[in-house]
Amino acid sequence: MTQPASTVARFGVLAGACVLALAACAKREEAPPAAAAPSTALEGQLDIIAWPGYIERGASDKNYDWVTQFEKDTGCKVNVKTAGTSDEMVSLMTQGGYDLVTASGDASLRLVRGGTVQAIDVARVPNYATLDERLKEAPWHYVDGKHYGVPYQWGPNVLMYNTKVFKKAPTSWSVVFEEQKLADGKSNKGRVQAYDGAIYIADAAVYLMAHRSDLGIKDPYELNEAQYAAALDLLRKQHPLVQRYWHDANVQVQDMTTEGVVASGSWPFQVNTLVGNKQPIASTIPSEGATGWADTTMMHAQAKHPNCAYKWLDWSLTPKVQGDVAAWFGSVPVVPAACKDNALLGPEGCKTNGVDQFDKIHFWRTPEATCASQGTCVPYSRWSTDYVAIKGGR
Repeated sequence: MTQPASTVARFGVLAGACVLALAACAKREEAPPAAAAPSTALEGQLDIIAWPGYIERGASDKNYDWVTQFEKDTGCKVNVKTAGTSDEMVSLMTQGGYDLVTASGDASLRLVRGGTVQAIDVARVPNYATLDERLKEAPWHYVDGKHYGVPYQWGPNVLMYNTKVFKKAPTSWSVVFEEQKLADGKSNKGRVQAYDGAIYIADAAVYLMAHRSDLGIKDPYELNEAQYAAALDLLRKQHPLVQRYWHDANVQVQDMTTEGVVASGSWPFQVNTLVGNKQPIASTIPSEGATGWADTTMMHAQAKHPNCAYKWLDWSLTPKVQGDVAAWFGSVPVVPAACKDNALLGPEGCKTNGVDQFDKIHFWRTPEATCASQGTCVPYSRWSTDYVAIKGGR
């Protein structure tokens, strides 16, 4: 039976529509599903590697607690693992299982180059805008146009000394680097300490910058072979003077109290602790200048609790937290507003802790083989190996 022309046309249109519909369906089926947006739910936990005294919950002094309120506000329970050296921090972060680390400049580039930490989205850290402008893109955490962390605190490595032995503040680091009779008529041999970290080679380089101009050292973290050899030679000569290569801040406090140690490179944390314990201790930055640290809170590349971590990064930059940390540790806040109206820090706290010394400090930075000042330099891997030998008397 012959169909009317209109019917044939109608079937043709329907068939064409079905073909188009099937084609459209096929295209929809082939398209990959849209990626689900990352969850912003807080995970209830946060694991941090930190320097001693950096993350306090009032255990030592109830007035110093910037953890409890954070836990109440977020439900993120904070767990802290303290570390005494940057090498220990790098090792712990490499092993994994931690979300954040308060890394100094001699660790931060190693963590970045090794892929151990991730770039931070500063849009998720509103308080980043309040940072000291000098630190927002500092080379120890801002790499290839990306922010690998949030600045936390900074300060100098000071010369700590016993005021019963030194009636006046020492004017040179020579009291720990070169054998000599001190003001009490006794030798400094066995009465000084040195830092138990390869980055201490930079302290020797700072001393040589002032006393060996012929070496031409421009940057204590960028040393050619001749400059590096001179620094190692100075440290080998220092070895017989050293009572202990310290890395535990609390052990150094004990040594300054009971072991006859009268001078050492140190952190303001130990100085403040000893002064608070009524010990005859003071500190200074000698004429040669000093190394120092500008620490960055960095997030592990596989952080298990990233949302709690981002909450902490922002919390850590609030003026109250910044000021309280500085008061406890003897450091300088990275947020200038923290220097004002903090009951624990006081009106002169930032000045006392060295806020005016920024331009005089050679901040810790990981030595790399390619360097700006002279093209090729001795990398940190060499520093690390050679310093172990020096501590062993070789």
